[in-house]
Amino acid sequence: MEAGYAGALSHDVIHGLDITVALGLDRIVPADRMRMVLGALSPKNVNFFGVDLDGIELRADDVDFSYGSGSVLAGSAQDLLLVLCGRALPAGSLRGDAAERFTVPVSPSR
Repeated sequence: MEAGYAGALSHDVIHGLDITVALGLDRIVPADRMRMVLGALSPKNVNFFGVDLDGIELRADDVDFSYGSGSVLAGSAQDLLLVLCGRALPAGSLRGDAAERFTVPVSPSR
C-alpha cells in the first residue's frame, strides 16, 4: 500500500477486519473507505502478499471493484480485500468455483 493517508487507512481497515472476522463480528467498512483502499492497490502491493490469483477475477458485489481476469470469485469488497492480502475467510463468505481455495471451514461453537 502507498504511504500517507491512503496507506494509513489501508492498514487500519485491513487489520481491523483481521480482528473482526476472526471474532465473527459483523463489521461493515463504509463504502467510501473501501473505495479509497481499493483505489490505492497496485500489482506491487498485491504481489507482496503472494496470493495466487492466476485465472481468477475478483468481483465485488457491493462497490464497483474488480481485479484480475478469469473465473469470477465474488463477495463483498472487504472480503476480497482480505483475499488480496492473503487472508483466509470463513466458508460461505465468497462465491465462485475458487471460493474454497480462499476459505476455511467455520468452527462449531463451543
